[in-house]
Amino acid sequence: MRNTLRFASNPLSWLRATADEYGDVVSMQVLGRPWILVSHPDDIERVLVKEARIMKRDDGIEIIRRVLGQGLLTSEGDLWKRQRKLMSQAFSPKRIQEYGAAMVRVADESLAELRSGEVANLHQEMARTTMKVVAEALFGASMQAREVETVGSALEVVNEFFSGSVEALMRVPKWLPTPRNIRVNRAVATLDRVVYDILARRRAGEKRDDLLGTLVAAQDDDGTRMSDGQLRDEVMTLFLAGHETTSLALSHALYLLSKHPAIEQKLHEEIASVLRGRLPTAEDVRSLPFTDCVLKETMRLYPPAWATGRETTEPFELRGRKIPMGAQLVASQWIVHRDARWFPNPEGFDPDRWSPDRAKAVPRYAYFPFGGGPRVCIGNHFAMMEATLLLALIVQRFRVELLAGERLELKPAVTLRQKGPGLRVRIVARAPS
Repeated sequence: MRNTLRFASNPLSWLRATADEYGDVVSMQVLGRPWILVSHPDDIERVLVKEARIMKRDDGIEIIRRVLGQGLLTSEGDLWKRQRKLMSQAFSPKRIQEYGAAMVRVADESLAELRSGEVANLHQEMARTTMKVVAEALFGASMQAREVETVGSALEVVNEFFSGSVEALMRVPKWLPTPRNIRVNRAVATLDRVVYDILARRRAGEKRDDLLGTLVAAQDDDGTRMSDGQLRDEVMTLFLAGHETTSLALSHALYLLSKHPAIEQKLHEEIASVLRGRLPTAEDVRSLPFTDCVLKETMRLYPPAWATGRETTEPFELRGRKIPMGAQLVASQWIVHRDARWFPNPEGFDPDRWSPDRAKAVPRYAYFPFGGGPRVCIGNHFAMMEATLLLALIVQRFRVELLAGERLELKPAVTLRQKGPGLRVRIVARAPS
């Protein structure tokens, strides 16, 4: 019970303290289940890659299924294998490149609404922009502006539900009419209505060359395609994962840049040199190596996915310890990404540590923001291109100033969110290059 209470009250500090005190492999009881905290890169690779055959998603995934159903993030076994194969058709390198133009166009329109000198909520602004970008990539013109706003509001209710609520932590049945349960049930119903309406229009003959169009057309070797129910689950997964993780990476990057003006200046000089005042394109991503380093370092310090879990389906041995079937194996990006053994000055913001020469010294799975192994995030290249293009566009036009008294406080849930209302910043326009 003590571990459960400490986990519920402050999981980041509890995990950090546990790893510091007991080492790279720690056995404990949490929520009535055996937990194994794994913090060495070699052991993380063993769990995520080498022993993937005897692993399934951790026990906590069940509460996420309440919203995402049996999408790629939450499904197992043959269903997961089928969906992974079908979904890969939407995330081929060629398709990802094609999404770039739509990302930039929508972000350009969204950022045009910002005014120099205004005070803004940093995470809310990034979430607003990334929601529009993901909606465009997913649905194109099929999704109207009011539907984007409706989905954004509903997803915020869902994210709050996952953010340490008693209902989520204790898995209170969804039929129990607590105020939070009622809100999240209504939000899911709203999301279902929007998604199924769009699917109905597609089935009626509306043709779009977007991500949804690729998923609708995707088929197995025997010609079988996804049902509307399966499409709904995959679309919901892409909505939640696609917009939330990128908005967090961007807001945390801008926060860090506001506190490190020399790094911000170096980043702006790279962007100005490459773009010369024009909009970025997918082809520019390779020419923005420091931008990539800034994002990698941001996700090292503030990984949107702060922990990754697996459950053993067979017993096995790890560093001489017998791990029983049903054990919950936890690898925390928050811990490993801040380990001084792999990252000198681990609390410092140092994008240059990702320069080619220095990055070679980082062991595999000392850095794993997108997970790893067969279940590595299928949208990782999509997300990195989106984050690079959007950060370049933002820094080209603006810088942000953190208001006096604002402090970053974290609220780990499914993702590593900002606690409370979020950071307030002043938007300052740059002079045209």
